[in-house]
Amino acid sequence: MSRDLVQIQLGADASRRAQRRPPWIRVRSASNSSGYRETRELMRSLELNTVCEEAACPNMDECWSAKHATVMILGSVCTRKCGFCNVATGRPDPLDREEPARLARAVTALDLRHIVITSVDRDDLPDGGAEQFERCIQEVRLAAPATTIEVLTPDFLRKPGAIERVAAARPDVFNHNLETAPRLYRVARLGADYRHSLDLLRRAKQLVPAIFTKSGIMVGIGETADEVLSVMDDLREADVDFITIGQYLRPTQQHLPMDRYVTPDEFEDYARAAREKGFLMVSSSPLTRSSYHADADFQQLVAARERALGAAS
Repeated sequence: MSRDLVQIQLGADASRRAQRRPPWIRVRSASNSSGYRETRELMRSLELNTVCEEAACPNMDECWSAKHATVMILGSVCTRKCGFCNVATGRPDPLDREEPARLARAVTALDLRHIVITSVDRDDLPDGGAEQFERCIQEVRLAAPATTIEVLTPDFLRKPGAIERVAAARPDVFNHNLETAPRLYRVARLGADYRHSLDLLRRAKQLVPAIFTKSGIMVGIGETADEVLSVMDDLREADVDFITIGQYLRPTQQHLPMDRYVTPDEFEDYARAAREKGFLMVSSSPLTRSSYHADADFQQLVAARERALGAAS
């Protein structure tokens, strides 16, 4: 589907309405801090990609200043071309067999309590990159046994056994983002399948019930409030523990246009609805991203499960 058609479908004036950022979406630069510089230099020296940079995350300065970075494995080039995503699309990089060991070195150098590992889509690989996720988990476990591990995986569409392989490696959190309502998949997540993504999350929980499952969506691309609530219901039916909801920010004029800025009050309404629907953990704000404050969120997630188990006993 062409970008011109996307513009027509979601409203030709959407980009004009969304040009000026409201006060609640602005972030303060911290790129001159020592923590930021150390994180950047470490990622460069170990030749690791980060989704922070590749996806132009608005929280990168804050996270890197605190020496937190989300490593993006399997190269920096994606085989998909999602309308919202700033990661490069094209011919993928060759598989780097040394990447898991370098990732483990970064975890120990940064002294991380919690690491988020994500990746580009690798439709070109027979297993979609599942083995590389498995090896990364194993290397981090060996190098830093106390570090908790969160994976943010692609959908492994038409990759039999991939979900099972990653789940068997027992990450502490299995995250896969639905991104948006099913109606908008043809413009936001072309090549993906909403029901398959739900089944991936359901399957991860069935395989290893102790794993926390997590998913995130963006708002402000043309979805309705009812559609957001319906996605929540689908995620709860799949026994997902944790939902993140954040504002979509258009990376460039070539990407999916924004429809509007969602207000902080609306984000709080979504958070309240998600809690009422039974999610153990909810993060809903304009600047929420899947791995933003993931360390603190994991601690809260553990505590929420303990409270839920205590209440049930």
